[in-house]
Amino acid sequence: MDENIFDKVHDVILHETMQTSYIDYAMSVIASRALPDVRDGLKPVQRRILYAMIELNNGPDKPHRKCARIVGDTMGKYHPHGDSSIYGALVNLAQDWSTRYPLVDGHGNFGSVDGDGAAAMRYTEARLSKISMEMLSDINKNTVDFIPNFDETEKEPVVLPARYPNLLVNGTSGIAVGMATNIPPHNLKEVINAVIKIIDNNVLEDRKTEIEEILQIIKGPDFPTGAAILGTRGIEEAYRTGRGKIRVRAVTDIEAMANGKNRIVVTELPYMVNKARLIEKIAELHRDKKIDGITELRDESDRQGMRICIELRRDVNPNVILNQLYKHTQLQDTFGVIMLALVNNEPVVMNILQMLEYYLLHQEEVVTRRTQYDLNKAQERAHILKGLLIALDHIDEVISIIRSSRNTTVAKERLIERFQLDEVQAQAIVDMRLRALTGLEREKLEGEYAELMKKIAEYQAILGDKKKLLGVIKKEITIIRDKYGDERRTSIGYDEFDISMEDLIPKKNTLIAMTSLGYIKRMTTDNFKSQNRGGKGIKGMQTIEEDYIEDLFMTTTHHMILFFTNKGRVYKLKAYEIPEASRTARGTAIVNLLQLMPEEKVTAVITLREYREDKYLFMATRSGIVKKTSVKEYANIRKTGLQAINLRDDDELIEVKETDHSKDIILVTKLGQCIRFHETDVRPTGRTSMGVIGMNLSYGDEIIGMQLNTQGTHLLLVSENGMGKRTLLTEFESQHRGGKGVKCYKITEKTGDVVGVKAVNEENEIMMITTEGIIIQLPVSQISEIGRITSGVKLMNLDNTKDIKVASIAKVREKEVILDESDIVETAELPKLKAAGLEEETEK
Repeated sequence: MDENIFDKVHDVILHETMQTSYIDYAMSVIASRALPDVRDGLKPVQRRILYAMIELNNGPDKPHRKCARIVGDTMGKYHPHGDSSIYGALVNLAQDWSTRYPLVDGHGNFGSVDGDGAAAMRYTEARLSKISMEMLSDINKNTVDFIPNFDETEKEPVVLPARYPNLLVNGTSGIAVGMATNIPPHNLKEVINAVIKIIDNNVLEDRKTEIEEILQIIKGPDFPTGAAILGTRGIEEAYRTGRGKIRVRAVTDIEAMANGKNRIVVTELPYMVNKARLIEKIAELHRDKKIDGITELRDESDRQGMRICIELRRDVNPNVILNQLYKHTQLQDTFGVIMLALVNNEPVVMNILQMLEYYLLHQEEVVTRRTQYDLNKAQERAHILKGLLIALDHIDEVISIIRSSRNTTVAKERLIERFQLDEVQAQAIVDMRLRALTGLEREKLEGEYAELMKKIAEYQAILGDKKKLLGVIKKEITIIRDKYGDERRTSIGYDEFDISMEDLIPKKNTLIAMTSLGYIKRMTTDNFKSQNRGGKGIKGMQTIEEDYIEDLFMTTTHHMILFFTNKGRVYKLKAYEIPEASRTARGTAIVNLLQLMPEEKVTAVITLREYREDKYLFMATRSGIVKKTSVKEYANIRKTGLQAINLRDDDELIEVKETDHSKDIILVTKLGQCIRFHETDVRPTGRTSMGVIGMNLSYGDEIIGMQLNTQGTHLLLVSENGMGKRTLLTEFESQHRGGKGVKCYKITEKTGDVVGVKAVNEENEIMMITTEGIIIQLPVSQISEIGRITSGVKLMNLDNTKDIKVASIAKVREKEVILDESDIVETAELPKLKAAGLEEETEK
C-alpha cells in the first residue's frame, strides 16, 4: 500500500463541513434549479430547452423533431442533469391543461388530465409554439447576456428577451431549499393591459402606477382548466402582499333526469386536479358511506371537453350532495399563492406591481440593447455605402488606381490615401462588382443610404428619450396582445364569506325569468320591445321540451329575492347571485342555487329591500287558504330554507305579496270567480301557522292568482287560449273573506280556463308567455275595457294545431323607478311579476 495515501486525508470538523456543503447545495437549488427569473419567468431547464430548440431551428414553421433529439441537445450542451428532468419539463411546457399558453407544440402522447404520463421521448415529437418565438425574439441582436455553458464549449443566455410577461402569464411552481414559489397563470390580455397602463402613466402623466389601478385591470388568475374562483379577498391579498390563498371551485350543473332523479355534471376542474384520482375519491366516499345518495358515477369526457356525471337517488337533495363533495374532494381546492422569483439572482417575494415593474425594466434593457445593435449595424452599413458612393463619384480614377496596383493591399492603401477612406470602406470598394456601375444600382445605393440615415436618426431618438423607448415597448407588446390574447377561462364567482364582493356589484335594474321546470336567469332590461295586439311575439327563452317561462319579474341587482315553494318553504338569494344570461339562453337550474327538497318547486317570488316591522307577507294557496305574517319573521333564512306556511297534504302555496295592513286582497280562480276583501279580515299569525279560509271554492276550482287593489285601476284577465279583457276594480265590491265571490270572467270552449290575472293601469304594458316560450308585449290601452261577466278579445294569435296555450303573463311599466332615496335606477322597460315589494314602492 502506498504510504503517501495518508498524506491526502484531512481532518475536518463535520458540522462545519455539513453547513458549508448544505449552503452551497441550497444556493444551487435556489439560483440554478427551482426558482424562475423575474424577467422571463423561466427556470434554467426551461430556458435551456427553448434555447436548444431555437438553435436546432425547431420553430413553429418547421417540422416536429423527435423529443429525444431535443433532450439530447439540451443535456449535452447546456443542462447535464439527466434526461428525465429535461423531458419532464418539456412535456409540461406542451400540456395545455398545465401551461396557460403552451411554449412547446407537442406531437404524440403528452399525457392527460387524468395524470397519465407522456410516452417515451423516442416516440414523441415537438417544436416551438408560435408564442414561444416571442420569448426568443431578437436573441441574436445582443439583447441579453450570454455565459459559458458547464464545460465552456458553448454559450447560453442568462435570460431570454421575453417580449411578454411570461412569469405572470404562464405562472410557475417550484420547491427550493427553505422556500417555495407558486405563481398562478393569468390572462395575457389583462397582464399586457396592466403593463400598458404603467407605460401610459409614465409617458402621459409622469407618475408612478398605484397597485389599485393594476387590481382593476388584472381581475385574478386565469387557469388553463377554467373553473371558478370564489370571491376576491384571496386574490387581492396575494396581489398586494405576494402571498395569499385563492379558493377555486369546479364548474358543476345539476340536471334533472327523465325518471325524476337528478345528476351532478362536472365540466371544469380546479387547476392541477387529477381527474382520475378525483373520481376514485368520490367512489371511495360513497363506498365508506361518508356521502350517501350516489347511484352511478361515470366519466363521459371526450375530445369535446370534460364531463363527469354523478347520478343521485330520487330522495336526496342534490345541493347537499354537491356541498359534501366540495368539502371532502378536490371539486373545491385552495391555490396557495407565493409570488417568489429571482431578482438579480436573489429570491424575493413581490406584489404584482413589483413583478410588472421588474419586467418593464427588463424590456427597457432589451429594447435599448436591440436598438443599439441595430444602430451599430446601420452605421456600419452607412459607412460602407458612403465609401461606395465616393468611389462611384470618381469611378474612372478608382478603376485606374486598382488596375495600376500590383495587389489588393497596395490598391487599398492608395485608395485610403487618395480619398481619405478607412480600411473597411477601401475593402468594400475593392470587393465592388462591375454591376454597381450601372445607373440603377447607383440609385439603389443612394436610396439605401437615405433610408439608413432615417433609421439611424430614429434609433438615436429612441436611445436618447426614455418616453420614446417606452412607446416602442408599448407598440410591440400591443401587437402580441392582439395576436395571442384570448378571453378568460376562469370566472370569478361570489363567496358567501367575502362581504366586500357586494360593494363591487353595480346597482341597476335587472329582469329575472324562471321556467316551470326550474331554470332561472338574469337579463338586462333592453331585451324586449313593445308590439301591437295580435302579433306573434319574439323568442324569449330557449326552453326544453314541455318547459315554459312561468315567472318574469323586475328588481335590482342588490335586492333580496325570497323564493317561496309549493311545499310552503322560503329560500333567499341576492339578485346578483343569479347568473346573467342572454335573452334566448335557457339559464341555470334553480337547484344549482337553492337547496330545494325532492319534488319541491318555486311557485312565488318577491323582492325585499329590508325587513321592516310595519310590513307583512300575505300568502295564498291553491285551495283558497290565506295567511298574513310579519316580514320580520323571515329575516333569518338558512341555506336549507325556512318553513313559511303549514299546508295540508293536497295543497300548494301559489302566491305571496308584501302588504302594510291597508290593502284590499283580490283572489281569482281558474273557472272565473273572484273575491275582494280587506286584509284586516285576516289577522297576523306566526311563521309556522296554517292560515284561514280566504275563498270558498267550488268542486274542481282552484286559485290562479292574487292581486292588491293598489297595483292598478283595472283587473286584467287572460285565458289559456289567448283571450283577455280588463274590468274596472270598482266593479268588484269588497266583502268578507271566506265567501264564494262573484263572476269575473265568462268561460267558454273558445276561451279555455283563466291562466293569468294582473291589476293594471292605462300606461302599463303586459307580456304574455306561451308554453313554447314565445313572448308578446302589448300596451294595456289596446285591450278592451268591458264588464265582469264577459270573455274579452283576442290578445295573442296561438297555433291551435300544436296545442299551444298561454302559460303566464307579466306586467310592464315604462317610468323611472326610485327604490329609495340613495338608490336611483336608470329609466328602462320594467316587467313586473310577483315583485310585490318593488311594485309598492313604485306606486308611491
